[in-house]
Amino acid sequence: MADIAFIGTGIMGAPMARHLAAAGHHLTVFNRTRSKADVWAAAHGGTVADTPASAATGKDAVIACVGNDADLAAVTLGTDGAFAAMRDDAVFIDHTTVSADLARRLAAARALVVDAPVSGGQAGAENGKLSIMCGGSADAMARAEPLMAAYALRIVHVGGPGAGQQTKMVNQIAIAGVLQGLSEALRFAQASNLDLDRVFEAISGGAAQSWQMVNRWQTMSEDKFDFGFAVDWMRKDLGLALDEAKKNGATLPVAALVDQFYAEVQKMGGRRQDTSSLVRRLPK
Repeated sequence: MADIAFIGTGIMGAPMARHLAAAGHHLTVFNRTRSKADVWAAAHGGTVADTPASAATGKDAVIACVGNDADLAAVTLGTDGAFAAMRDDAVFIDHTTVSADLARRLAAARALVVDAPVSGGQAGAENGKLSIMCGGSADAMARAEPLMAAYALRIVHVGGPGAGQQTKMVNQIAIAGVLQGLSEALRFAQASNLDLDRVFEAISGGAAQSWQMVNRWQTMSEDKFDFGFAVDWMRKDLGLALDEAKKNGATLPVAALVDQFYAEVQKMGGRRQDTSSLVRRLPK
C-alpha cells in the first residue's frame, strides 16, 4: 500500500481520494479551503496538511485535482509547493484539466510526472468509473497506473508529456458539438409537438445515440441543469483547446461557436449549471 498526498478534495478529488483510502492506501490531504480537507479526513481517515509541501514530504505519490493552470502551478511550483518537498522517486499524477504547456513544464521539472485529465464527471468519480487519458513516460505510467485503478474504469497512455491534456481537449471539442446538435434536435422535436419519450425511444438505439443523449435528453426536456459539469469549467476547457489549436494549426469552427454560445448561457445565469444547459439559449 502506498503513502499518498492528495491535493484538492473538491467535487472530483474527494471521491477519488476516498477510493484510494478504501483500497488501503494511507492519505495525507491538502485543500486550500481547510474545512473541506477536515471534513474528508473525518469521514475517511488520514491526515490533513497545512501546505502542499508538507503533504508531499516523504510520500510515494502526490496526486492533484485542482482548478486551472494557476492553481496547479501554485501547488506544485509555488511557495510551499509540492515539488520542492517530493522524493526524487515519487510519482506526481495530475488530474486537473490544464494547458499542455504546463503539463510539459511539470514533466521537465521532475522525472516521474503523468498528466492525467479525466472524463466521466462527478458520477464517474463517485462510482470509481472514470476514464483517464494520460501523458508521460513509460516509467511514470508504470508507477501511476496501479493507483489510478482505484477510481478508474479505463486508463489509456496516449503519449508523452502533454498528450493527456491534448486528448482531454479532443474530448471536450467532441462533446461541445454533440451537445449543440442535441440541443437543436430537442427543440425541433418540441416545436413539432412530438412525444419526447417516444422520440428518445426511436432514436437512442441508432446512429444518433450518444452518452449525452442517453444521460441528458430527459433532464434537458425538463429544464433541469443544477448538476453535472459546470458551464464555467467547459468554457475553461474549450479555451484551452482553442489556444492549443492556434499553436498546432487545427481549425475548430464549431468549438469556437459553441464556446460563444456558452458565454450566452453564462450571461443567463447558468455559470454553474450542467453543460446541457446549452439548450437554454434556444427558444422553445
